[in-house]
Amino acid sequence: MKTLAAIPCHDEGLAIGSVVLKARKYVDEVLVVDDGSTDDTVEVAEAAGAVVVSHGVNRGKGRAVKTSLGYAVEHGFDALVLLDGDGQHDPGELPRLLEPILNDVADLVIGFRSFGQMPVYRRFGRAVLDHVTCAGGAVTDSQSGFRALNKKAIQLLAGTLNGDDFSIESEMMRAANDMNLRMAEVQIQCRYGDFDTSEKNPVFHGLGVLNSVIWLIAEKRPLLYIGGPGLISCLLGVFFGIRLLQVYNQTRFFSLAYAMLVAIFLILGALGVFMGLMLNVISRLRK
Repeated sequence: MKTLAAIPCHDEGLAIGSVVLKARKYVDEVLVVDDGSTDDTVEVAEAAGAVVVSHGVNRGKGRAVKTSLGYAVEHGFDALVLLDGDGQHDPGELPRLLEPILNDVADLVIGFRSFGQMPVYRRFGRAVLDHVTCAGGAVTDSQSGFRALNKKAIQLLAGTLNGDDFSIESEMMRAANDMNLRMAEVQIQCRYGDFDTSEKNPVFHGLGVLNSVIWLIAEKRPLLYIGGPGLISCLLGVFFGIRLLQVYNQTRFFSLAYAMLVAIFLILGALGVFMGLMLNVISRLRK
């Protein structure tokens, strides 16, 4: 099988050279997708023997992953492994992730990280995102960026994924579930500490991903996840409206507090129901 290792990266000049050199031992080609780096990432990656595709400006990890999938389709690769360029993922584990692909027992293989090897704040964030993503099946680490895909998964996902940010891992999982792709996981060792070169605040990063994942889920079933809460909000507005009338009939006192609650819940509820209906129509038209 013709294999490709793709490394989305941004300002990883310190580690990218060693990652590329190690990965080249196990695959036919190494691709580095430079997402608008301002350091020497491109020069170091090319010197190490990687093919480099540059975005020119920073467009997000999701766009880099989609570029990797498109490159794999265009050049006819049978298997693709995605890994980070900051040294957290060990390229020496590439054969283990590729094994289920080569043996045709999985279409998508996730590198599973045990909670014990993760910093505490990352454990909590991953647990929340895993629950919200609701990957199901045999996969329990929805946020791992170390993953392998066969040709079928590459082709299907290349034309399906939409996100450009760090929610791309969750979107890929949900898309794979929707398309009934066979998923498996292989335990990996992930190195943190000095290898964590992310410039993003982990709290804001996690909240941003969570927000994107929630909207991703809502887009799939807008009537349930947007219209449903909207309807509940409308019912609460009606309830407080009845209470407002009861208070007024008994005391002839117009409760401003109840009136504000009625207005807030009815307005939010109407918006939720309207958005749910509109997104449902749009999703049906897309199909």
